[in-house]
Amino acid sequence: MAVATQTLEQLCINTIRFLSIDAVEKAKSGHPGLPMGAAPMAFTLFDRYLKFNPKNPKWVDRDRFVLSAGHGCMLQYSLLHLTGYDSVPLDQIKQFRQWGSVTPGHPENFETAGVEVTTGPLGQGVGNAVGLAIAEAHLAARFNKPGHNIVDHYTYVILGDGCNMEGVASEAASLAGHLKLGKLIMMYDDNHISIDGSTDLAFTEDVGKRYEAYGWHVQYVKEGNEDLDGIAKAIEAAKTISDKPSLIVVTTTIGYGSPGKAGTAGVHGAALGGDEVVATRKNLGWEYEPFEVPEDALKRFRTAIDKGATAEAAWNDRFAAYEKAYPAEAAQFKQMTAGELPDGWQKALEPIKQNEKSTRLLSQDCLNALMPVLPGLLGGSADLAHSNMTVLKDYPDFQAGTYAGRNFRFGVREHGMGAVLNGMDLHGGLVPYGATFLVFADYMRGAIRLSALSETGVIYIMTHDSIMLGEDGPTHQPVETLASLRAIPNLLVLRPADANETVGSYEVAIASRKRPSLLAFTRQGVKNLAGTSSEGVKKGGYTVVEAANPDLILIATGSELALAVNAAESLKGEGKSVRVVSLPCWKLFDEQPQAYRDSVLTPGTKRVSVEASASFGWHKYVGSEGATVSIDTFGASAPGPTCYKEFGFTVENVIATCKKVLG
Repeated sequence: MAVATQTLEQLCINTIRFLSIDAVEKAKSGHPGLPMGAAPMAFTLFDRYLKFNPKNPKWVDRDRFVLSAGHGCMLQYSLLHLTGYDSVPLDQIKQFRQWGSVTPGHPENFETAGVEVTTGPLGQGVGNAVGLAIAEAHLAARFNKPGHNIVDHYTYVILGDGCNMEGVASEAASLAGHLKLGKLIMMYDDNHISIDGSTDLAFTEDVGKRYEAYGWHVQYVKEGNEDLDGIAKAIEAAKTISDKPSLIVVTTTIGYGSPGKAGTAGVHGAALGGDEVVATRKNLGWEYEPFEVPEDALKRFRTAIDKGATAEAAWNDRFAAYEKAYPAEAAQFKQMTAGELPDGWQKALEPIKQNEKSTRLLSQDCLNALMPVLPGLLGGSADLAHSNMTVLKDYPDFQAGTYAGRNFRFGVREHGMGAVLNGMDLHGGLVPYGATFLVFADYMRGAIRLSALSETGVIYIMTHDSIMLGEDGPTHQPVETLASLRAIPNLLVLRPADANETVGSYEVAIASRKRPSLLAFTRQGVKNLAGTSSEGVKKGGYTVVEAANPDLILIATGSELALAVNAAESLKGEGKSVRVVSLPCWKLFDEQPQAYRDSVLTPGTKRVSVEASASFGWHKYVGSEGATVSIDTFGASAPGPTCYKEFGFTVENVIATCKKVLG
């Protein structure tokens, strides 16, 4: 067809397609197929329904859009540029996937204003979206008043076949259906193609029926390539359903418009190639040069600027009226959504420093002490609340009908829980936490990694942190877990020894709003130790037992710090000068000035580490002449103290190891 015969809407849709095609072609890398096929549904959403202000990407009451199928990110970058986001000028479209650009190979919230969450690993965006919808529902239940709706927005998602295959999406979707999150609307780009080819190779279930079984409202748009009215009617119908999340199954053709590659895996993850780009331009009647945006199309897209400004101005008026009627609530809402913590919140933790019990019970004390002074703090456990000790004693559950509740029941869905927590954090206004056993961090590692990459402030509470959990045996006893978690960039892993250090760990985690924290707690009781310090935790490592010009430095974390202290006392009786260092957070310690680190771990002094975990990583601190008291095998099923003794976590073995190092 000729350009002149295209409707304005077709012109806009093809503008999205060809900006995406041209960017991928210039980069010689990317995924053009999804943007080409999903352009009609994305245009319809952004043009008719999505509430946003391109000139203020962080407006509190904007709708949230998640591209869970993050490989198709040129769809999102094209829309951000076309609708007027200053963050994505045309030169950045041309720099797709290049060093230093704000248009990376998958969407990253910390790189590109207008991108809500970091997606790429398939299915994660679905979990993020559930978290975003949870945050909206919670804040609306807490702050909206009769005649004053200051929290009133939707979460929209575009997901693909790959997202629906990934288990994390299933976990999150199941939870969303249970919670009846009516303001969550997902559009499934049902194109029947994945990287390997037709989905018939591995994925033949009825996805719609699965979501119906989860408790979702499901609709179908059979002609997603051209039926804009059908897409619009489905979105409108979804918005009328208040007690169910919605899935719109939109049947599309991947790589729509490409004569040689449409509907094939060949257009999924590779540039079209020069000849095929020419053929696609001819097929769709696109007579424009690469990266050229038709003036009429741009004018239509840029109406988003005025619409967004008008919508935000109306909200500002509503909030002004709310603030006048409910000044205390308005002040709290502004503080929470600005990501600010109340002054003096740490004081609530001071009395806990005197408590003496397992660190998981101390963690419970901290959570319950913090709840009244941190209005944004909320969370729960993956069906282990009474083992993780995360129940908030004076607060109701977050459930359908009680969205103001602050206790979350995530069910046995660790991976989904992690992805949901990321969405809750990135929505703004909340300080979310989630809990399970430390060994099951492996079930949620993908989400934890994205927490760190996305710069969220999620708090992961992990209990049963060693072989001391006992009879459940090696399937439940974390050995290599701490080492692997410490390897994740931007993740603070903290393993406190007693009440002082547990308080310090919470002070670090709450204050860290741009990086996640993982707190590893004991099942067994621990004693408070002289010399421990909440302030020391904030430096990652510090001296607990000082010794001038030490012969040896004993380094420990968590419950093994007591072994180190007792061993040092015995060695002192034999005339040895031994310093004891607590190292609850390696990353924080490594970030301290060299002079401080040298004052704690004096260069040239022999060292021994003690931790009921793998030795991997400890050699950076003990050096080639040092040794580790560690466990590099799986654990065993036996009472915890028996495991501790049999694997060498005794004062006697620590002393023997120290003497061996001292020669």
